[in-house]
Amino acid sequence: MDVKALLEAVRDGNMGIEEAQERLKELPFEDIGFARLDHHRQLRKGFAEVVFGPGKTCEQLSAIFARLAKKSRAVLATRCTKEQYEAVQKKTPGARYHEDARAITLLNEPVAPIGLVAVCTGGTADIPVAEEAALTAELFGARVERYYDVGIAGLHRLLTVLPEVRRANAVVAVAGMEGALPSVLAGLLEAPVIAVPTSVGYGAGLHGIAPLLTMLNSCAEGVGVVNIDNGFGGGYLAAQINRLAGRKPEERL
Repeated sequence: MDVKALLEAVRDGNMGIEEAQERLKELPFEDIGFARLDHHRQLRKGFAEVVFGPGKTCEQLSAIFARLAKKSRAVLATRCTKEQYEAVQKKTPGARYHEDARAITLLNEPVAPIGLVAVCTGGTADIPVAEEAALTAELFGARVERYYDVGIAGLHRLLTVLPEVRRANAVVAVAGMEGALPSVLAGLLEAPVIAVPTSVGYGAGLHGIAPLLTMLNSCAEGVGVVNIDNGFGGGYLAAQINRLAGRKPEERL
């Protein structure tokens, strides 16, 4: 529950002052020993804290997820294994596992999606990273449309969907190999393009370094680049752009 919802609950008589005081004590963070959970992030940034799965035990991840689930509209844990999900699901039965994205999600308060984010991939092998981006943007309130396997090796495939992609407030372009898709899109679109290099490709691709350098050296304007395989970062940034695109300056946090 965010601060606005908490105050409304007190105003409407659905929560007592003492309970509200107790909840406010855990803002801005809650110390659970091995982690300090940033419950204040939703108020500052508009999106709740996200959990990074690797390096955490099943017990740690399930405990963190359960605590966030009590405070947040939506919870996202990235790069998670099925074993971690099974532990999370025991404590938080409503949690879902998205195998392609390797993510665990929980949506406590569904909201109508706004705007539009387009997620495009160069090839089918880029889909896991793209799904992480798409799922992230969706969880944070964006309407998302996917356009997969539209790489420039068959440019006609991209041109076919271009009129639809043009409607988006932000475009996430996910590509490995030579990583040219973001440059092509940025040269054809008004919306900002968020380039996500992937580690897909042959030996000289250097596990994503080659497409990363291609994207950083793009001659097309309006390209921003995130790290290799960082679908979450691309989706998060797209969701921010999409949200702000429909808001007046005085409405922003």
